[in-house]
Amino acid sequence: MSKAFTRDPEVEDEDEPSPPELAAGARNYITPQGYARLRAELMQLIDEERPKVVEVVHWAAGNGDRSENGDYIYGKKRLREIDRRIRFLTRRLELAEVTDPAVHHGGDQVFFGATVTYAEARGQERTVTILGIDEADSAHGQVSWISPIARALLKSRAGDVVRLVTPAGMQEIEVVQVSYPAPRPGAGR
Repeated sequence: MSKAFTRDPEVEDEDEPSPPELAAGARNYITPQGYARLRAELMQLIDEERPKVVEVVHWAAGNGDRSENGDYIYGKKRLREIDRRIRFLTRRLELAEVTDPAVHHGGDQVFFGATVTYAEARGQERTVTILGIDEADSAHGQVSWISPIARALLKSRAGDVVRLVTPAGMQEIEVVQVSYPAPRPGAGR
């Protein structure tokens, strides 16, 4: 039988959702805190988690028949997951452009790292923080700098009315407040 019709268990699972991809040549802005979190995750995977899994796989491989050895099969799968995450984090960190939003502290124009409160046409106010694609968490009011809302808000100022294109149509929103984190003591500008 041709190899084209057989499933190779060493190949990555396609069911798993992949993180957002960057367009070729695109910038990967990230805050110093976001960079530190990604780097800490990478170091933890390389220095702690991967060696433990390798040890388990080595032990399980010595137990004989690998085809029915759950520790070996799971360990190899986990090792592929760890290696895939290490490759992803390494690429993202290589492309990262660390940008400290604190340099805009006290300003009223929206740039990367701003926390923006805006009012919708119905008067409802929302607050979002514009961060990098690898650190934004919508559950905490954080949006990626490439999201539609962030693109609409970027470079506007408090008091400006901007147009936001949504699937439901054009919507006007008013920038109510713009804030940035205070500079950390000892951090040079």
